Amino acid sequence: MSGNTDGHVLEVVDLRRTYGGVQAVDDVSFALDAGRSLGIVGESGSGKTTTARIVVGLERADSGRVLINGRDRGGHRRGAAARLARAREVQMVFQDPFLSLDPRTTVGGALRETLRLHFPGTDHARRIAELLEQVGLGAREADALPRQLSGGQRQRVAIARALAVEPAVLVLDEAVAALDVSVQAQILNLLFDIRAETGIGYLFITHDLGVVRCVTDEVIVMRRGRIVEAGPTAQVLADPQHPYTRLLLESVPRPGWDPRRIAAARRAL
Repeated sequence: MSGNTDGHVLEVVDLRRTYGGVQAVDDVSFALDAGRSLGIVGESGSGKTTTARIVVGLERADSGRVLINGRDRGGHRRGAAARLARAREVQMVFQDPFLSLDPRTTVGGALRETLRLHFPGTDHARRIAELLEQVGLGAREADALPRQLSGGQRQRVAIARALAVEPAVLVLDEAVAALDVSVQAQILNLLFDIRAETGIGYLFITHDLGVVRCVTDEVIVMRRGRIVEAGPTAQVLADPQHPYTRLLLESVPRPGWDPRRIAAARRAL
């Protein structure tokens, strides 16, 4: 396929992935348009993170396709240049940015290395300053090591590094789960502003329905490797059709919440 005729920046078609006889991802298909945000929700073992890792290219599917702007990411391109080109299409932000940042390299150095790798032969000082400003950081943070930053600041650095290569899609895998609620709100507001400014597409992987409600336009619900429900976020959360989606909503703690009843309902599914 040579062009994007449907307007989808990301299209996932019939993905399947098996581990030791367990179908981790089973016939998963969805699409994401530029400038839109899609959430994938489900409990641990639902297949949401495996799906995300296949989209990014960290794992290979047994079958199915992942297309960016109509181009198949599993095509026949080989070599370092092809790998870099694929990396520029999709970037991922993980739950714990500390694990993905070199503890010996300053923030500015990490951004400079990313830019040098993908855009060699130019002066990157201005672009580094732009990226830091885009995520609400400045010169002081540029000279800092990861251990000298707060968790929220480190996540901002991870976002800046992902944006440095100008991807079409940003995959966020539980990207605010490890942060305090107030810091979560700051990062989610930042991501909203970045999407409005750049038109990037977001794929949110999360178990947190509050995050889904705040930052996604559409949502798919996964259980045991399969999509059990999909649609506009507001519609799915207001009027869930599948028993598992209703269970996820009922599992959110609130006054009168009974975890024993939820556990019994989960066993009955």
